[in-house]
Amino acid sequence: MGEENEATNTQQSTTESEALNFLDSVDNYLILIESLTSTLGQGWLELSSARHSMGGSRLNNVLLTLKHHSAPTTVELDYDNAGSMTKSKAPQLTLSKWKPSATQESNESEATTSPLKTENHRGKVLSMFGGMVSPKLRASQLSFETALETLVEIANVRSSVLEAHRALKLHKG
Repeated sequence: MGEENEATNTQQSTTESEALNFLDSVDNYLILIESLTSTLGQGWLELSSARHSMGGSRLNNVLLTLKHHSAPTTVELDYDNAGSMTKSKAPQLTLSKWKPSATQESNESEATTSPLKTENHRGKVLSMFGGMVSPKLRASQLSFETALETLVEIANVRSSVLEAHRALKLHKG
């Protein structure tokens, strides 16, 4: 009798722990969605303010097309145990910002990204808008970088929500 009660209590404790983990993951997901909405709104507002201050001729639709551009920022998918997914661990996304391209990497002896190199890369990206770039455009760039970071966090939290839901469903079912 005592062993059955102990097993039931352990099972109930595990289920409550998994439910709490699931609810925490959902809460984090909703907070990040709200943060993303706010950050994107701020970025668009700063971009429109930059267009107003710089003039429509320097910041126009031709410059903001959706053509393919090489980007020094990449998103990488990390699996547990060198490429194999385990049941307990979901894959995680990581954001690598302002890394030099393969041709630049061969020219540089050290591939680390210091704050000075990061600012240089940011400046090169904005140079297509002219030499004197509006501070609002720089602020807009930072807002959209923050939004990209938040999107990666959202993807990771969504993965943990799905993992927690799967564990809860397996335990209850």
